[in-house]
Amino acid sequence: MKKKSFYIETYGCASNKADSYILSEILRRENYEREDIEHAQFIIINTCAVKQQTENKIKRRLKELHETYKDNNEKKIIIAGCLPRITPAYLKLVKNIIPSYSAIIDLDNINEINLIIQEIEKGNRNLVFDSYEFIDKAEILINHPSGKLTGIIPISEGCLGACTYCCVKFARGKLNCYKPENILANIKHQLEQGIKQIYLTSQDCSIYEYMGIQLEDLIKRIVKLKYKFFLRIGMINPLFLVEHLNQLLSIYHSKKVYQFLHIPIQSGSERVLKTMNRPYSLHQIKKPIKILRETFPSLTISTDIICGFPGETEDDFYESIEFIKWLKPEILNISKFTPRPGTKAKEMDQVNSKIIKDRSIRISKVFRESLGDINEKWKEWRGEILVLHEGSIPGQVFGRNFAYKNIFLEDFKGNFGDFVKIKIEKVDGFNLFGKIIDRN
Repeated sequence: MKKKSFYIETYGCASNKADSYILSEILRRENYEREDIEHAQFIIINTCAVKQQTENKIKRRLKELHETYKDNNEKKIIIAGCLPRITPAYLKLVKNIIPSYSAIIDLDNINEINLIIQEIEKGNRNLVFDSYEFIDKAEILINHPSGKLTGIIPISEGCLGACTYCCVKFARGKLNCYKPENILANIKHQLEQGIKQIYLTSQDCSIYEYMGIQLEDLIKRIVKLKYKFFLRIGMINPLFLVEHLNQLLSIYHSKKVYQFLHIPIQSGSERVLKTMNRPYSLHQIKKPIKILRETFPSLTISTDIICGFPGETEDDFYESIEFIKWLKPEILNISKFTPRPGTKAKEMDQVNSKIIKDRSIRISKVFRESLGDINEKWKEWRGEILVLHEGSIPGQVFGRNFAYKNIFLEDFKGNFGDFVKIKIEKVDGFNLFGKIIDRN
């Protein structure tokens, strides 16, 4: 084992990944080195609570770590992330699963990780650190290793919603938007290191507002930075399409912004949406979606559907299928409903798990069928893509164009991070295959 070394294991969303970047950055500033788990002195597990399946995976992992290192006094295990914070009972649950833990930290004291480690090094254990005020996570400038191309920037934390199925709100809390100056400084700092695509992340990017500066204003400031890069905006609440469509229309006109929209619809049933306490109707959002697609024909839409929400009937599920047929999203994230602690949905009448599994299979089949010719319009397309990493076979590389499309090239001789001009020669479902016609 190497002294002053750490290992981080991250579960869950882009916000969790951003938190892990911050933890790593602060530790590196204190001369800690990142190591593999066998050689690291401090093991940080950054947990997620959004789904039962993920929770089960993390609990198994924590049990494994306890059994592996419970007799090793030099190994120090720190638990971060949402899981211990969704309810007081879950804090106790995590303590019981891994009684050999050194510390459990909160989401808003990750900036104090060096001070927390100092307490652990004094010989203290089973510490629980709570945070009592919000921090601006964007103000912590992130340094990346050479060759890194994607940077994740948090713009806010928490949300304004009260969805009956969500427990993450208990951990992330009420909305806290970060200063635009800090966001811009962090993005500029990362672009100077060679980052080529920036992901903006939060629980809901659409509700960003700081001293009158809204999402559109923030994006306009970002794209003015004198670097060549792509910007991806994280999850957008469907209600934003109804109330602030003009912001999105303005945002997507920038050539630096991926024409990619993640709107988690969750259900095609108006009745189920009301039970979920989702503050929009399908009737409201269909018109703005149509306007967006007419204005930006290449727009890539990603959405989420929950199968088997409490009380969902076969008719409700059929409406979800019909909505997916209408929407024709390029990306569909299907979740089999599982009740989460502390939520209203946990107390509702549950749908049989076999029915939920069957519905997830059926809607997945409908989605796959809808992809049949969805990308045929891209055949013969010529334009520029950003080459990001190796493909799935030797000699192949993967990149994206302005519409966030999956594009593969063969026999690429350039460098990752290059912008190259290509022609699409083959379409296979969601994937596009092309050849280079010019290199910048």
